Amino acid sequence: MAEWDADLDHIIPSSILPPLWAKLLVGFVSLVCFARSYDGDFVFDDSEAVVNNKVAAVVGCADLLAALFFLLSFLGYCKALRETNKEGTHSTFWVLLSILLGAVAMLCKEQGITVLGLNAVFDILVIGKLNVLELVRKVLHKDRSLENTGVLRTEGLLFRMSLLALGGTGVLYVRWKIMGTGPPAFTEVDNPASFASSMLVRAINYNYYYSLNAWLLLCPWWLCFDWSMGCIPLIKSVGDWRVIALAALWFCLIGLICQALCSEDSHKRRILTLGLGLLIIPFLPASNLFFRVGFVVAERVLYLPSAGYCMLLTFGFGVLSKHTKKKKLVAAFVVGILFINTLRCVIRSGEWRNEEQLFRSALSVCPLNAKVHYNVGKNLADKGNQTAAIRYYREAVRLNPKYVHAMNNLGNILKERNELQEAEELLSLAVQIQPDFAAAWMNLGIVQNSLKRFQAAEQSYRTAIKHRRKYPDCYYNLGRLYADLNRHVDALNAWRNATVLKPEHSLAWNNMIILLDSTGNLAQAEAVGREALELIPNDHSLMFSLANVLGKSQKYKESEALFLKAIKAHPNTASYHGNLAVLYHRWGHLDLAKKHYEISLRLDPMASGTKENYGLLRRKLEQMQKKNI
Repeated sequence: MAEWDADLDHIIPSSILPPLWAKLLVGFVSLVCFARSYDGDFVFDDSEAVVNNKVAAVVGCADLLAALFFLLSFLGYCKALRETNKEGTHSTFWVLLSILLGAVAMLCKEQGITVLGLNAVFDILVIGKLNVLELVRKVLHKDRSLENTGVLRTEGLLFRMSLLALGGTGVLYVRWKIMGTGPPAFTEVDNPASFASSMLVRAINYNYYYSLNAWLLLCPWWLCFDWSMGCIPLIKSVGDWRVIALAALWFCLIGLICQALCSEDSHKRRILTLGLGLLIIPFLPASNLFFRVGFVVAERVLYLPSAGYCMLLTFGFGVLSKHTKKKKLVAAFVVGILFINTLRCVIRSGEWRNEEQLFRSALSVCPLNAKVHYNVGKNLADKGNQTAAIRYYREAVRLNPKYVHAMNNLGNILKERNELQEAEELLSLAVQIQPDFAAAWMNLGIVQNSLKRFQAAEQSYRTAIKHRRKYPDCYYNLGRLYADLNRHVDALNAWRNATVLKPEHSLAWNNMIILLDSTGNLAQAEAVGREALELIPNDHSLMFSLANVLGKSQKYKESEALFLKAIKAHPNTASYHGNLAVLYHRWGHLDLAKKHYEISLRLDPMASGTKENYGLLRRKLEQMQKKNI
């Protein structure tokens, strides 16, 4: 028992500093590294994962949580090895707890399940001190002393391995039962190598991706939020100079693995085995070996392997320090590496403060990545810089002629700039490439409606709804089309569908009220307006529309209250003051009518209707003054 404690402390040594000081130091360095982004915006896929995700925003912390429970599972397994006795009672509890924590890690991120494999490797090769070279020799020579191999003498090893195997199988079964066995559907732009017809091309490119991941651990200077869509061109022949990178990777890996498995130095063998285990095993789900993954390179999957990298690096510097007299130089080199990586972390943290910095930082790293140009363009469009956005969207389409989302967004901007012909061509191409792209069908319908091609527009809207049944915005636009064609009943039905699917769809409610008002159905318009305000009580545009209806129904007091409430919410809207003035004009409150006409005209001097009504009021006031005289 004491021997195992000493072994574990030797393999995973405690900090040189006292535990409290070590924790404070790590915490301080972490704060320094990420201080620039603590008050940053939610960027990139944070909008979907966090901002718009009401049941489960915690998914934004998936990698961190998986790493936390992964390490807790590993530490729990270490505890099991420390507390093992002949009966194995304590060991069983901690092994089961370790499996449970591994299951929680997997629920956070599939990568978490690999901790069970790490625990097994740790138990057999590190704690069991299995010398693979010695074992192979004995097997080949049919040595009768095989049963004396150290690993076979470890108490409860087979029992612990059985628990790990059963636990892992059970966890995977439950996962497959919940989520199904089919892999997610990915496209060629997500992972081009996995779609290559040649097995050799696939193998070369997968290994090149591994070398890129290794380089990011060694030198994390070129970082990008997305590595897909042409960021890394395929290697199509062994004549490509980039094959040197995978040769270098395997030269280093094979050397480390040989030392880890075959070294005569037991301590070195065990340290290298643990480091390589932490480096390689958590990376396996991202390796494309077992199933296709939806990315080329993803920096997040290096979070756990970086622990193994740090262990190997530390061990390497320790060995170097022992074999050189220039220990201060080695120490300075280590401090320098730590400083440079901390600096890089601070810089990268700043780039994640907002989307503009994040997307632009990727342009220099992946200039061939269509998604980078797309996101820069989208960010510019959101800020109102349409001219620059068009340039980046066009570049995204040039780099990836099948990039339907870039075509859709570019078509939208061109539609707003009244460049309808090119917008129609782009959107038609987008739905031709991806026939189930509902948003592009809807936008195509809007363009066709603007071109007065009403039948084609209706067909496009219907196709969009066919591909996305719950599409309130499309029903809203379909209702607008029917209103333009004076198909009032169809328009009302379409807008009602929009509000059923999305009860807070203010525009659909407003259009229903306005259409019913304009066709003289005041009672129905009032009922719809009251229903809408119950669902969206603070919507000033609905207050305004209902106030107009109530005014026409001579419910002046209630109409006035709604007008004033709308004006309080938006005091600088000229039409609100103008229509309130009309209400006062009808009601006979002429001084108040004069006041709000004048406010409305100050806000919008060109409003002809308000000018005309104000003129009528002034003539009426002048006539009244003459009568009084």
